[in-house]
Amino acid sequence: MQNTPRSNRLHIAIFGKRNAGKSSLINALTNQDIALVSNVAGTTTDPVYKAMEILPIGPVVIIDTAGLDDKGDLGTLRIKKTIEVLNKTELAVIVVTAKEGITDFDEEMILKIKEKKIPMVGVVNKVDAYELDKNIIKTWERKYGFPFVRVSAVNKEGINDLKEKMIEIANMEKHEKVIIGDLIEPNDFVVLVTPIDKAAPKGRMILPQQQTIRDIIDHGAVAIVTRETELKETLANLGKKPKLVVTDSQVFERVNEDTPKDLTLTSFSILFARYKGELKPLILGAKKIKNLKPGDKVLICEGCTHHRQDGDIGRDKIPKWLENIVGGKLYFEWTSGTKYPEPQKMKTFDLIIHCGGCMLNPKEMEFRINQAVKNNMPIVNYGVFIGMVTGVLERALEPFPEIKEMFK
Repeated sequence: MQNTPRSNRLHIAIFGKRNAGKSSLINALTNQDIALVSNVAGTTTDPVYKAMEILPIGPVVIIDTAGLDDKGDLGTLRIKKTIEVLNKTELAVIVVTAKEGITDFDEEMILKIKEKKIPMVGVVNKVDAYELDKNIIKTWERKYGFPFVRVSAVNKEGINDLKEKMIEIANMEKHEKVIIGDLIEPNDFVVLVTPIDKAAPKGRMILPQQQTIRDIIDHGAVAIVTRETELKETLANLGKKPKLVVTDSQVFERVNEDTPKDLTLTSFSILFARYKGELKPLILGAKKIKNLKPGDKVLICEGCTHHRQDGDIGRDKIPKWLENIVGGKLYFEWTSGTKYPEPQKMKTFDLIIHCGGCMLNPKEMEFRINQAVKNNMPIVNYGVFIGMVTGVLERALEPFPEIKEMFK
């Protein structure tokens, strides 16, 4: 539970007015005093993330947000950050008090959540202090189309009922995506080419490599891990033909040369483009690169804040490759972590190049890709871009024939 990456956890966000008891509810759900509780409205400012486990869902992230009725210039900024949380929310919990019921602030948020098609659970909190007619709750359920659970976060009354309802809705909405499992069969060999990345923590592999290995094992296949320097010898010594060779994009060219043409080759980034979002818009974005010209602006987005070193893929290699393609100087901007441009800012660029998104959950990566598509902005990820500039992309799309045909 402690080591599951945040990107692999179900993201559950808690929304409601100031002093509705959101922080108390989180403390009751986690059985810990992890959220600051105060009688002063507006104690929670920026969204607060807490990793925990709700069985049988498993590891989750609970997000405590600022009150929907926050006031002043700072309050407006807090509400904006609260609404941005929707871009990564997979289950929303709306907290109202038994005394106030559903206010205009709550109703506005419910409509925003519905627009994004996020499943919801309602919480009627503070039932220890005020008794609400059950018929009113039934009316809300009919009107808004999701269940409400009566709770006293202070006395922990109704907390188990709430957990069961959250589990029920999460399981109903769950559509398990796989990284590689649908491309392989039990007992297949999969060769993973994993150069030792300078940015990876000492003694560990980078996250996409770890997660791909786990997905292979979960589907009963065999993962064979090697560096690009030992790939030829590894393939020569295998007892049977591997179903797939998967490479880190940074060694695409060499791995393409060393992998016999009768073997299917792809990359971690291409697998994760499909797993975290949608591959098709990224391939269409790659085709638009030929339209770039000197002086154009390119935004490079990184989902994490790793320490940059010489030869960093996003800060060094990709800009150089891209300027070689267009034959002149381009203007680059970078974002990292949770930062992503608003539509108006996005329109000032000619191309977005995004990392593989291993630190972002699928919901947020889908949002980022969809925002670009919605604003007619070409977007491509690192792996697709590198595959294109090295001339290997068409081969790397062999596991996905429809997408490969579109790229042609």
